[in-house]
Amino acid sequence: MTTIQEFNELHSSTEPLFLGNAWDLLSALILEKAGFKAIGTTSWGIANSLGYADGELIDFEKHLEIIKIITDNVKIPVSGDIEAGYSEDIDTIVNHVLRTADIGVAGINIEDSLKKQQGLRELKDHCNLLTKIRTTLDQNGFKDFYINARTDTYLQMENPLSETIIRTRAYVESGASGIFIPGLIKEDEIKEIAFLIGAPLNILSLPGLTNCNKLKDIGVKRFSFGNALSDKVIAFLEKNATQILELKDTSLLYED
Repeated sequence: MTTIQEFNELHSSTEPLFLGNAWDLLSALILEKAGFKAIGTTSWGIANSLGYADGELIDFEKHLEIIKIITDNVKIPVSGDIEAGYSEDIDTIVNHVLRTADIGVAGINIEDSLKKQQGLRELKDHCNLLTKIRTTLDQNGFKDFYINARTDTYLQMENPLSETIIRTRAYVESGASGIFIPGLIKEDEIKEIAFLIGAPLNILSLPGLTNCNKLKDIGVKRFSFGNALSDKVIAFLEKNATQILELKDTSLLYED
């Protein structure tokens, strides 16, 4: 079984795929050792680890290099978060997806938000992009490569439900394997979208939305925590570094 096939099967299991989000090799190895069945990179976490904010501010080559290091060193499937594709040019985005597939990942996250201005990519344009990505992957030996199409409707709109349903159904028809909706939190809306889209729904962990087992009962097939773990690690480092310096004492490093 190929890694791509393995990753696809994890989305069709009776249990939701609980994805561990990594930002460097160490975090990926720890998640694998803990027992996670697949890893998704977090663009936010990768950017922060290099001293940047999220939003395609780092060079794509550098981003791809980190994803490759993770993929080369873990035995479980990896999905690469490439934000909106690191370009506004459709051919460049498609090339970036193909290069990401070439390094051995089983899938990608690709979003419909614009990076140089507020708003979402026009529906027709994003559907055309997804179709071209799928066609190019199929033509280059990456059949069934997992395209997790992220929509940022819930992050950018006041009443996003109807637009979300329109967009996500169109994305699936255009070649997306699954749908990712960060910011979606209301149980009734999760249930409605999961029923209507005809593809696995990925939900992002948020305060009040943390239990993978409960999400299973309302149709969620994939659950991820994005940059929440990397943020917690960074906060822990900041707190301890500050205390060590203030106290001029390293004893806290040896406490359980």
